[in-house]
Amino acid sequence: MKGYSLLPKPMHQDVVFFSLFRTDNPYSSISLSMAKELAKTVRVLYVNHPYSLRDILVGLKNGDPVLRQRLGHLLSFRSRYERLESIPENFIVVTPPPTLPINWLPVGRVYDFFQRLNNGIVLRAIRRATRQQSFHNFLFINCYDPFYAGWLPLGMGAQTCIYHCIDDITQNTYTAKHGERLENEACQNADITFVTSSNLKRLKTPHARHIETYFNAADVSVFQKVLTEKYARPEELKDRTGQVIGFIGNLDELRIDYVLLKKVALRFPDKTLLLVGPVNSAEPAQIGLDRLPNVIFAGPRKLEELPPLLQHMDCALIPFLCNTLTFSIYPLKINEYLAAGKPVVSTNFSDDIRTFAHCTYLAEDHDSFLQKIENALSENNPELVSRRSAVAHENTWEARIQQLWETIKSHE
Repeated sequence: MKGYSLLPKPMHQDVVFFSLFRTDNPYSSISLSMAKELAKTVRVLYVNHPYSLRDILVGLKNGDPVLRQRLGHLLSFRSRYERLESIPENFIVVTPPPTLPINWLPVGRVYDFFQRLNNGIVLRAIRRATRQQSFHNFLFINCYDPFYAGWLPLGMGAQTCIYHCIDDITQNTYTAKHGERLENEACQNADITFVTSSNLKRLKTPHARHIETYFNAADVSVFQKVLTEKYARPEELKDRTGQVIGFIGNLDELRIDYVLLKKVALRFPDKTLLLVGPVNSAEPAQIGLDRLPNVIFAGPRKLEELPPLLQHMDCALIPFLCNTLTFSIYPLKINEYLAAGKPVVSTNFSDDIRTFAHCTYLAEDHDSFLQKIENALSENNPELVSRRSAVAHENTWEARIQQLWETIKSHE
């Protein structure tokens, strides 16, 4: 680990955070937000999801600039250590050596053999990093990556192991193949299982030793800048007039109701529909959403780049499908929108979104969704802005981290 001195000693317990979401994730992630908040008071070793050999080939073909920076270490099968500029002291990022692409294998002994092999690669990288950083009796958190290090074996230095479940893993074809079994094993072996929604608690309670609901939160200090600072009109909106209806998040095929978004664009032709985030679905092109003149796909943005875009939105959307996957979701973006004081129109997709009925516009169907947008645009006022912001301040990462430490203390 040449060039990296030991992290300074923490005020509290060291944390090793292993996550499906790498630090260069193209949209805001729960794990990075949690880890950043933890790093304000403790030392954090953030372990990225490893690249498979297939990931490397695909990344090279697509010209992935971050992969190229890490390529020397990956090809020599060494861990790569990095720092984030925003957290120079308490936070080190580790990317393990590459693993084998094995998800295509059928359930059985062959898959289990190679899964143990891959798991060993990640466990050795964690063991080496914790020893070099003098981490002892640390807290280990695995955020939604049961394929590797679902829990740490005895003797690796973890005092407490937490598995953090954030989605119904059975609802994605890729992760469902092997993920459900591995996740249930992680819950069985972890000291504590955190779940981000009421339905996930119902699903994981039979498998967990100890389970806690741990709802998502917001980096309020980032999103409240929408209310306290004045940003220039974003480049994407320079030639646009009229109000802006927007969405920020992963535009995937499992959550997003693209038919509904097309109806929004057609219903409000004098307004701009601004969609911010990576597009991971062919449906927008298939239904012609991307060809409508008042629709803008702005692409992915880092968390710190979102306030200028959000400031110029007059209404924010959560256009989720109502399906088995979304029934287990407490959306990260709800508190981000509210922290910015924006009126939020959402489909009524889960028990947890209904807890925000007092400060959002929840729609039961497409026609109602369109009408709620009209209401949100016409009724917005400073008093409502203030109320929304106050709700978000009850759901900060600072509050969630306090909950984490209280949970660990009560579990001792």
